[in-house]
Amino acid sequence: MQITETANEGLKRAYLITIPASEIDDRIKAEVKRIAPQVRMPGFRPGKVPANLVRKMHGEQLHAQVVNDTIQSSVDELMKDKGLRPAMQPTVALKDGYDQGKDAEIDVSLEILPEIDTPDVDGIKLERLVVPVDQSAIDETLQRIADQNKTYKDAAKTKKAADGDQVIIDFVGSIDGVEFEGGKAEDAPLVIGSGTFIPGFEDQLKGVKTGDEKTVKVTFPEEYQADHLAGKDAEFAVTVKAVKTPEDSEIDDDFAKNLGLESADKLRELVKAQMEQETAGLTRTQMKRQLLDALAAGHDFAVPEGMVDAEFEQIWQQLMQEASREEDSEAAVKEIESERDDYRRIAERRVRLGLLLSEIGQANGVQISSQEMSMLMQQAAQQYRPEDRERFMQFIQNEPMAAAQLRAPLYEDKVVDFLFEKAEIEEREVTREELEAAIEAEESTEAEAAKAKKAPAKKAAAKKAPAKKAAAKSDDKADDKPAAKKAPAKKPAAKKDDASAEKKPAAKKAPAKKAAASDEKKAPAKKPAAKKAPAKKPAAKKD
Repeated sequence: MQITETANEGLKRAYLITIPASEIDDRIKAEVKRIAPQVRMPGFRPGKVPANLVRKMHGEQLHAQVVNDTIQSSVDELMKDKGLRPAMQPTVALKDGYDQGKDAEIDVSLEILPEIDTPDVDGIKLERLVVPVDQSAIDETLQRIADQNKTYKDAAKTKKAADGDQVIIDFVGSIDGVEFEGGKAEDAPLVIGSGTFIPGFEDQLKGVKTGDEKTVKVTFPEEYQADHLAGKDAEFAVTVKAVKTPEDSEIDDDFAKNLGLESADKLRELVKAQMEQETAGLTRTQMKRQLLDALAAGHDFAVPEGMVDAEFEQIWQQLMQEASREEDSEAAVKEIESERDDYRRIAERRVRLGLLLSEIGQANGVQISSQEMSMLMQQAAQQYRPEDRERFMQFIQNEPMAAAQLRAPLYEDKVVDFLFEKAEIEEREVTREELEAAIEAEESTEAEAAKAKKAPAKKAAAKKAPAKKAAAKSDDKADDKPAAKKAPAKKPAAKKDDASAEKKPAAKKAPAKKAAASDEKKAPAKKPAAKKAPAKKPAAKKD
């Protein structure tokens, strides 16, 4: 095998590997000898088929297999001999014109990881913003839980339904006098004013009493998921079975037991613990951003363009998904397009931070144990169908870069925790609003730092596209997450619902039920009746 370097510029390398025809032929002969005892041919005893006949029968298949195996081993040898650390999977191609009996020429191109001086991690100064959980916040949360778990009692038969009351109804929907599928329900509970049914339905039930029959006329939304109903005028024959009024929910032991807890004190403890956990997560996000900003400010080195391309593509897809949900999506896309270069620099910053954290982790012995890796694989496998999980596990075990991608987020967090332990941290008590404001203010640091580095004369745009915050967030926690070597690995096929393509939820899509328009309306305890399933609109997914 002969190796010739054909390109060496920055982090880019290219090589020409020449494999003599004689070497390929020798490998084919060795393979023929290996499989000959297993070959069966009429007229020959098992294992006695001549090698020339074996080669004649399986020559093309053996040749293709040997060439592929030889290319792989040659590339591995190249990486080892040259001491190369590929940033991503190398591009390997057999040159055109190759045929059996000729020397094989293979073009190999790749980008290597940069040499990074191990940074000094001592003396980093950080501020930890701590939010004490006070009694009033706990009481407010408890009251919200109580409001979400209201109970209703039967009202007098003369009681007219008003906002906040619950009616139990039967209904049958029809279009042009013909009943349609999914438009019928019995004993369906509906809280007047809850906004859970399509516009116009609930308003027409105000003032009804137990035993009333009423015809409700509505128009299906144009965006309704059933095409044969979208935009159609419909009538619902409604029978009011009962009118109920809400009962005041006292946060006592009985209330706690209805939620599956021992007592009101246990409920209060649980709420406090959850609030503390939530604010601790916000505090960590704020500290991590400080840390990454400090690292980014002190280090500047070339990064592989392929990794930047991959990270930029992730950012760009998220931005486009965000823009598609805006009221004026075309304007949002146009504004994002005008700042494409800024997002490219953000991607470069993230890749640099990811490589830097990886270098810090390796230099300081930060590792992920086999047990932790096994747990990661098992958790990731849960997103696949049961019959596909074993294949996913095998894929991760056989693909080092896919394993690296899966391991990267946890490894990054462990490196960040290591740096927190080394840092000089000063605590300061703040309110939750102040903590959230601090995080919001830091969201723009990544973008502004990228602009300041590459385009100091350019003013930051006064108005950002509504979707732009996506670039400052790499996950739902608004964590400024660097691309910690995640780009090199290709994601395994058939990944389940990656952000569910972040589809835009239809605004008004239920014949009798409408999805909550905001988080406030999606109370956890509000479970639709099973009988009403055909008439419900699917709940809008959270971003």
